[in-house]
Amino acid sequence: MSHNKIIESLLEGTGVKINGGNPCDIHVLDERLYKRVMTYGSLGLGESYMDGWWDSKSLDGFFCKIFSAGIENKTRNWRVIPYLLRSIITNVGHKSKAFNIGERHYDIGNGLYKNMLDKRMVYTCGYWECAKNLDEAQEAKLELVCRKLNLKEGQKVLDVGCGWGSFAKYAAGKYRVSLTGITVSKEQAELGRELCKGLPVKIHLQDYRDLNGQFDHIVSLGMFEHVGYKNYRTYMKIVNRCLKDNGLFLLHTIGGNESVVTTDPWIDKYIFPDSMLPSIKQISASVENLFVIEDLHNFGSDYDKTLMAWYSNFEDNWDNIKSNYDERFYRMWKYYLLSCAGSFRARKNQLWQIVLSKKGVPEGYKTVR
Repeated sequence: MSHNKIIESLLEGTGVKINGGNPCDIHVLDERLYKRVMTYGSLGLGESYMDGWWDSKSLDGFFCKIFSAGIENKTRNWRVIPYLLRSIITNVGHKSKAFNIGERHYDIGNGLYKNMLDKRMVYTCGYWECAKNLDEAQEAKLELVCRKLNLKEGQKVLDVGCGWGSFAKYAAGKYRVSLTGITVSKEQAELGRELCKGLPVKIHLQDYRDLNGQFDHIVSLGMFEHVGYKNYRTYMKIVNRCLKDNGLFLLHTIGGNESVVTTDPWIDKYIFPDSMLPSIKQISASVENLFVIEDLHNFGSDYDKTLMAWYSNFEDNWDNIKSNYDERFYRMWKYYLLSCAGSFRARKNQLWQIVLSKKGVPEGYKTVR
């Protein structure tokens, strides 16, 4: 059977057709696409899109349909084995590689993120329950985190993976706490310090394994995805050591429905090198005898809305930043945002906020939503 016939058969029942008339259909612009996808799987599909070999009017809708149908499980092939072996044999989250993600993803230009994100530059999932736009959703998320931690004036808070200091600025400004933030991105650290000027906020360019000190509360928003399964336990031991006995730790992370030891090859190569999504099983094993899980909140469907808002901003503001990037980058970034939106819409990926204590909250933790 020819490559195109195989792909046609794989798409049967997904609601996606080749060269069909619906927005979610795939339009083939170069016949070499079929062999490339069959040979290289998701890596070939993504690179073919970057090269302009295919398109779809609704890329997010296309991915939602194929993820909902579980087609990625039918197309896994031997090309994935090197990624699995590398993750098993080596420690992709080793301290020696800690700053790679900063250099390859977060340091590609603050202008890109200023034009894509909300006014506070929050690069994690917004909370859309009562929000009408991205700015409101991100402020609601920051407020939700503060309320879940029950912040009090004068407390010392640690932000592991602080980004451009959005949470630090919000919490220090509204709740009058002092913040210490760490990031592995030089660009984030530099701009974060500028944005938090005048507030009791310190931002360090630092790996989490070099943390010291004691804090009333600890928060980590969208950083755990870069830790790696071999380091989950180490990470939790460090957080435990730095958290006061009566403090709370809030972990905000994307998660997967199954335990994995690597990530999608295209995502690994072009967007988030050495990343992987933890499962509930992996998280629970990493906190055993270290923390009590007080609360688990899943609002993964909100990431679909967040990503679509980021894409809308990226598209609307492309003219402001395109002199710094080429057309292939534009297609790569579009593919990243919309494919991820489709995965959350299909509920393939989740977003968890987990509140943990060291010894259990006396009389129980009061759930906040």
